[in-house]
Amino acid sequence: MTALRRQTIERTATVSGIGLHLGQAVTLRFEPAAPNSGVVFARSDRPDAAPVPAHASVAVLAERRTQLGEGAEAFHTVEHVLAAVAALQIDDLRIVMDAAEPPIADGSAQAFLDALRAAGVREHGGPARYLVVTKPIRIVDGESVYEATPSSRLDLDVTIVFPHPLIGVQATKLAVTARSFAHELAGARTFGFVHEVEALRASGLIQGASTANAIVLDTDGLVETTLRWPDEFVRHKALDCVGDLALAGARVRGHIRAFRPSHKGTVLFVRELLRTAKEETTVLGIEEIMKVLPHRYPFLLVDRILEMVEGKRVVGIKNVTINEPFFQGHFPGHPIMPGVLIVEAMAQVGGMLMLGSIQEPDSKVVYFTSLDNVKFRKPVKPGDQLRFELDVTQTRGPLCKMHGVARVDGEVVCEADMAAMVRPR
Repeated sequence: MTALRRQTIERTATVSGIGLHLGQAVTLRFEPAAPNSGVVFARSDRPDAAPVPAHASVAVLAERRTQLGEGAEAFHTVEHVLAAVAALQIDDLRIVMDAAEPPIADGSAQAFLDALRAAGVREHGGPARYLVVTKPIRIVDGESVYEATPSSRLDLDVTIVFPHPLIGVQATKLAVTARSFAHELAGARTFGFVHEVEALRASGLIQGASTANAIVLDTDGLVETTLRWPDEFVRHKALDCVGDLALAGARVRGHIRAFRPSHKGTVLFVRELLRTAKEETTVLGIEEIMKVLPHRYPFLLVDRILEMVEGKRVVGIKNVTINEPFFQGHFPGHPIMPGVLIVEAMAQVGGMLMLGSIQEPDSKVVYFTSLDNVKFRKPVKPGDQLRFELDVTQTRGPLCKMHGVARVDGEVVCEADMAAMVRPR
């Protein structure tokens, strides 16, 4: 099931071990984070260093790993951690480490997935943000080729080619969900070749690598291990892609095809996505609305939220039907929606904007403090669909002022200026 609201974790969780490339002992701690803070990395051993966001804008095109930031304050080999975070749709998270590189564990993302699940994933303030592919995208980086086309979810097709008898050409495709990631990708381990070891270690890489945390291949086959799947190699490359796509800073919706992907190539692809794809917030249905607003039948007058930009704007709709209880007594024989209920519905849409961005909205309520410049332009009748557009005009402490417009078929039927405050119930 897809969570429509932003998510974080319930409690802290830790994973300890040794880093793959730098070879340093490290403890990684997952911590809950505030709504809209995003996923950030922080160093507990460098308290003066600024946290680094998990975002393509700060990614470095490094060899054999995904790197965020540069110099002594950089974070290395973060892709397995981010793959687990993205698969569980965790939007806000603080990842604290006492060294520059996460533990490699067994070479897969399983340890991080298990730790996050044990920490408990929960919804909190605000709608989820999506980066939506709306038109075909294609980039080429050396041997790596990436293509994206529109999809209502994240579909991933990955193909790899290695001149080794156990690999050759391998391909995998799946719709990426928490369930599919856990069953098909999370346990797939990183891999490397014996003939590369000397050169990589001479360049400062794979200092912590061993057959306990990577699949190692010589010219004949496997070294001191067995495969978890015959195609474990391409599954791991798909895992890497999930982690690197998390650098979009939003949940990605699109059909992504990656041929011979690399960390460098995927970072470049994500940057192209950020340049060309459309950013959207979540459409909230009635079940999500009822988690936020305290109203219930017959006084819940919002059917769907189409757009929500925290602190700025909200758009919602109300479908008007002859079955509305107020039509029994309001102008019988000539049903017209009461103007005061149009304003109330507009206020409820505004309340979604105010309550939707805070933690524990069920413990709060919105009180409207003023209505000004209310104008009714046209009657609203059964069969109409009201579209409410509210824009924030001023925020001062707990007080929020908004200008609202209600439309039917594009024509304005009502508008008003309103002010409201969030208070404990």
